[in-house]
Amino acid sequence: MGIFGGLFGSKSDDEGSSSGIPWVALNSVDQLSTIKAASNGRPQVIFKHSTSCGISRMVLNMFKSSYGLEDGQMDLYFLDLLANRDVSNAVASEFGVVHQSPQLLIIKNGVVVLHDSHSAISDIKLEQYV
Repeated sequence: MGIFGGLFGSKSDDEGSSSGIPWVALNSVDQLSTIKAASNGRPQVIFKHSTSCGISRMVLNMFKSSYGLEDGQMDLYFLDLLANRDVSNAVASEFGVVHQSPQLLIIKNGVVVLHDSHSAISDIKLEQYV
């Protein structure tokens, strides 16, 4: 792997299969009602990622390396923007958040309590929202 591959990760790393993060693929607009309802019991997180963007890949890798929640504290949804543009548009509409990429949203009690994008995602302390 070259220097840029080491910095930004490789495409095989995109979905965090070896990251230890219990991602749930977000690939259907119908899942948004499930996310909203489940947010009444525990926080829900949506990570919007562009698989063709080096910055998005770098932010995802930083998120994976700092992730430290215990199983069951939050549900974490992974949204591949290129494969699911309709879902991304529905997230923006449903939760009233302007689309960004990469972007992380935390949903509690049916509303977004925090959202940020790009490198600011690495400043988010998920533990504060459990």
